[in-house]
Amino acid sequence: MTFKRDTATRRIVFSYLVPVHVEVEDGIVADVVVIDETPIRDPTLIEGDGDLLAKAVTDANDGQAWPSWRFGY
Repeated sequence: MTFKRDTATRRIVFSYLVPVHVEVEDGIVADVVVIDETPIRDPTLIEGDGDLLAKAVTDANDGQAWPSWRFGY
């Protein structure tokens, strides 16, 4: 099935600091928990139209489930 969009995709990528809980056992990181209930503050635009950043932050903060977590680069 093919979906046809009437408008172009408006992709915004931003970053912000979140608190994490890190457990180290015998010098090895054993567990990292991202505390995702923290409201988004001071986002930094990485990619996309800066005029859409405020709307993207509002959309990301609306209580929707996060699609996945990815660690590292």
